[in-house]
Amino acid sequence: MTLRDRLPSVSGSFYEEDPSALQKQLEWCFLHKVGPGALPRTPPAAAERKILAIVSPHAGYVYSGPVAAHGYYLVSGEPAPGVVVILGPNHTGAGAGVSVWDGGEWVTPLGKVAVERDLARSLAGTGSAEADTEAHLYEHSLEVQIPFLQYAYRGRDFKILPVCMMLQDYVTSLELGRALAGLLKGRAALIVASTDFSHYVPYSVAYRKDALVGDAIVKMDARGIGDAVIRENVSMCGPGPVMAAIVAALELGARSCSRLCYATSGDTYGPKDQVVGYGSFAVSR
Repeated sequence: MTLRDRLPSVSGSFYEEDPSALQKQLEWCFLHKVGPGALPRTPPAAAERKILAIVSPHAGYVYSGPVAAHGYYLVSGEPAPGVVVILGPNHTGAGAGVSVWDGGEWVTPLGKVAVERDLARSLAGTGSAEADTEAHLYEHSLEVQIPFLQYAYRGRDFKILPVCMMLQDYVTSLELGRALAGLLKGRAALIVASTDFSHYVPYSVAYRKDALVGDAIVKMDARGIGDAVIRENVSMCGPGPVMAAIVAALELGARSCSRLCYATSGDTYGPKDQVVGYGSFAVSR
């Protein structure tokens, strides 16, 4: 049976479609005044992997790319993991409540990335996700992470495990996080939790409310993340991926979480009357 590759859905809109233009756009993200101010680096031969998970935004690159670049700059300084688990929210409403891609490779203008299909089948076997491609076909939250991974890990092999979450309550996130931790123990893996924070609120409101959620992330308090989103009515679109990533990272030995960058669309590209908030965090052993 020939597996269907996952073709780009938002190239030409969220990010550049031409490979050369996309590479220049990624460089712009890293060198932007809000970005890390440097391009991805090659790790020294004796480097060890310490980063278990990052939280990364998923809007159009002109808006959230400089914030996302902080996490990818950090991981570029470590050896590439064998598998990158990408957890993203479901914006389309298609597919299962929690969907793991079990199809063919993912395609971007920078090339193809293989899927860790054995791991996908194992995750589906835990009952915490369903093998399903429908949820992924037009979902941008996972797709926009992949060119960043390809650029950060240039010349280094890795596979991906894409997981799309329509259900984002704490219990679902807890079950998924625990299942991932069980499957990833002993493996060189990175978890990417894809989320944006407040949507279309005044600049000062985004900073105030998103800081409360960010505090819970830094404390690695998975339940507290969900509680803050509900209590403060934060229009965060990916609390589930972040909670699941925190649960998994803690079970894999995480000891700290750092806030790398927070900014809004008003800081990167646009007016400040109605903004979307973006955060980049790193969870380390």
